[in-house]
Amino acid sequence: MKYGYARISTVYQNADMQKKALEQAGCELIFTDKLSGATTKRPQLTRCLNKLKEGDTLIVWKLDRLARSLRDLVNMVDDFQQRGVHFRSLTEDINTATPGGKLTFHIFAALAEFERGLIIERTREGMKAARARGVRTGPPPKLTPQQKAHALQLIDAGKHSREQIADLLKVSRSTLYRALATQ
Repeated sequence: MKYGYARISTVYQNADMQKKALEQAGCELIFTDKLSGATTKRPQLTRCLNKLKEGDTLIVWKLDRLARSLRDLVNMVDDFQQRGVHFRSLTEDINTATPGGKLTFHIFAALAEFERGLIIERTREGMKAARARGVRTGPPPKLTPQQKAHALQLIDAGKHSREQIADLLKVSRSTLYRALATQ
């Protein structure tokens, strides 16, 4: 069976063009979401994916209608291949039921993996350079310098346990210990 999936980003857009193309491609059932591609909860896509079984084909008008990123798309198509489901994208002329379509898709996947590696490398180098300039990287500290000083005063006074001090500051004991270790 051929299933179609269409997505529009806003209620002001219209999915008619996508639906018409999917109908012309032979889709017997079309699922449509009216949500941003950045949204991970797309109920019609979930329904569509749950219907797919071995031998079925999922058809989309364009790759970006299905996945938020090329990485997500690669993961979906890998899942399809494991389940014996074919995938077609009309605009990019990709059809994983054919050897040429599989090759095209794998080239896209290899480029996505390469791009991901470059992004990771640039991010690491950028963080390394920032640290060399004295910029603190990572999440912000849980305790302010004033809270650390207050905790040290309470410890020196000897009237509170570290567990009580952590409770007073609304942090875990391990957070308190880490913060005090950097004093």
